[in-house]
Amino acid sequence: MSSLDVVLLSAVVLLAAAVLVGLVLGARALRRLNAQPVGPKPEDPSYTAERERHEQSLATLRTKAEEVSTTVDTAKSAAAAARTEAAAAKAEASSARAEARRVLDTARAEADSVLERAHKQAEQEAEQLRAAARRSGEREAAMLAATTKEHAADVERRAARMDERERLHSEEVERLTERERRLTAATAELAARDQGLTAREAGIAEAEEQRRKELERVANLTAESARTELIESIEVQAKREAAILVRDIEADARSTGEQRARHIVVEAIQRVASEQTAESVVSVLHLPGDEMKGRIIGREGRNIRAFESVTGVNLIIDDTPEAVLLSCFDPVRREIGRLTLEKLVLDGRIHPHRIEEVFESAKQEVERLCQRAAEDALVEVGITEIHPELITLLGRLRYRTSYGQNVLKHLVETAHIAGIMAAELRLDAPLIKRGAFLHDIGKALTHEVEGSHALIGADLARKYGESDEVVHAIEAHHNEVQPQTIEAVLTQASDACSGGRPGARRESLEAYVKRLERIEEIAGGKTGVEKVFAMQAGREIRVMVKPDDIDDIGAAVLARDVAKQIEEELTYPGQIRVTVVRESRVTEIAR
Repeated sequence: MSSLDVVLLSAVVLLAAAVLVGLVLGARALRRLNAQPVGPKPEDPSYTAERERHEQSLATLRTKAEEVSTTVDTAKSAAAAARTEAAAAKAEASSARAEARRVLDTARAEADSVLERAHKQAEQEAEQLRAAARRSGEREAAMLAATTKEHAADVERRAARMDERERLHSEEVERLTERERRLTAATAELAARDQGLTAREAGIAEAEEQRRKELERVANLTAESARTELIESIEVQAKREAAILVRDIEADARSTGEQRARHIVVEAIQRVASEQTAESVVSVLHLPGDEMKGRIIGREGRNIRAFESVTGVNLIIDDTPEAVLLSCFDPVRREIGRLTLEKLVLDGRIHPHRIEEVFESAKQEVERLCQRAAEDALVEVGITEIHPELITLLGRLRYRTSYGQNVLKHLVETAHIAGIMAAELRLDAPLIKRGAFLHDIGKALTHEVEGSHALIGADLARKYGESDEVVHAIEAHHNEVQPQTIEAVLTQASDACSGGRPGARRESLEAYVKRLERIEEIAGGKTGVEKVFAMQAGREIRVMVKPDDIDDIGAAVLARDVAKQIEEELTYPGQIRVTVVRESRVTEIAR
């Protein structure tokens, strides 16, 4: 029985039970009604209402009984349909079982056929494998036979070579035997010749002795006296020739050495391509407008006071349109102040607290720029190992100038010139470049430590582990200490070449004018001088003399005296040419 049949049967049973309960209740109500006494009674409203309610209940029960009967009929019809469907399902199940048995029989038959074909295929493959193995064995046997034949042929060849070698050995033994026989004969011949030569040498010695005695008798000198006189004459001649040769060598070496030195210096200067410097000791900051000056000053000057107290830089605000000046003896501090003011102007917010914030940012940025500049300079020079404190001090020289020349660029240029000179002279170029590069390191602390920058730099180099040669080159480059090594001398020379080249340094206008005036005074104070002109920025001086007072020889003497006095009294870059002009005029009148 299917689940549908069970559900339908349960529904029918429940409906039947409900109908029976309704019928029982209706019968009891009828019995109670019939049990009442018959006869006319007065109408009771409650009784009437109760009877009507019972009648309505009976009507409702009849209606429900009818609905239940209808439902029972429907359930019976549904049950009949369910029985029909169950029968059909049983028929379908029987047909499915039959079909399954047929399919199973077919599958078994196909499996038997497949198994049979697999057995046949396996037998065929086994036969093929046996045939392949047989062919492989035949091939291996053939290969073994061929290998055996090759080995046999190789053995035969080796045996032939051994026979040939034995034959060659036999021939060599025969040749050696013949050679030994010839050597024996030659030895006997040499012995005979040696005896003859010995006898001949004895005769020659005796004849030589007789000849010497005859020469001594004729010259009335012994051999020892003649040897002594000959040696003395040769010695005198050799000394004279040696003196002449030494003189020639010294003159040649002097001229060659001067020419070689000039060549080295000129080549070193030409191979260093450095830019001309044009830096200032006072920083100028351009403003977008003059109204920015009032914001920089602030209410009652509080901004400018805060700026100067925080940065340590004097701020000069004058009548210069759209510009302010920053003045400080420390170039690094001046650059930090300039960068701080530039950022404040760009930002527009200028007050004491903001000034402190921007100052810290600018200080870190300048420190990074100094560190980067020092590292770039070290890479350009080729120095890899150096103390970090020295790198920091070198970075501070990025903003340090000497006579308008940037000190860090001057160190790089000096190191290149010293390295070129050392390479030309076949010296230790890295050591000399290191000493030349660090020779002005003391300028980073000249405003903090008292003393010469050369001695300060030597103390720094000694403190941070530099070699004695480098320390001596630093302390001796301005003759505070007398130079004792070739490194110190080349450091001095490269420093002079870098600082003295045209355009490297500039003087103040006052010093420049004073130098020109002094040059003209020196030449103008000589007797017989008429006019003096300083030309080419003081690199040439032309002296006009009176021809009646000074002749040609006197003009040459005057030029030498003026040049000597200029060398003794003045300090100047490069050289100064002194030209004396003497003009002779002859006048005749034609009548």
